[in-house]
Amino acid sequence: MSADKYFLDTNILVYSFDSGEPAKLSRSQQLIHEGLKNGRAVISYQVAQEFTSVARKKFAAALTFEDLEAYWRTTLYPLLLVHSSFPLFERALDVCRREKLSWYDSLVIAAAIQGACKVLYSEDFQHGRRFGDLVIANPFIEP
Repeated sequence: MSADKYFLDTNILVYSFDSGEPAKLSRSQQLIHEGLKNGRAVISYQVAQEFTSVARKKFAAALTFEDLEAYWRTTLYPLLLVHSSFPLFERALDVCRREKLSWYDSLVIAAAIQGACKVLYSEDFQHGRRFGDLVIANPFIEP
């Protein structure tokens, strides 16, 4: 893996808790751990919010408030480098218009670009698709 920054979509964080998908669990945890260790992983406020919602409502065993507070402190907050802003919304609107993506997908793309990431790890976008210098990579596809 190069020294470039990479963006983690919500599904990466969610899979890091999914024991029903051992390969995805392991790969997600690896991306998060490496990103925390080397400072190259990035998430946005939207991703942190979506993860929190899923962790409280859709996990087989919902995370407690205490568990969420600890996860925010140790993982989400250190990765949270892209906050909501007018320039982010402008870029997302442009992505939405040009690429015909949903608003929330456009916000993820715009946040990855704003975070100066070269790679966006997600299984929700077309693997290999490019948005300027940003490339989508599904980390669960075998090389």
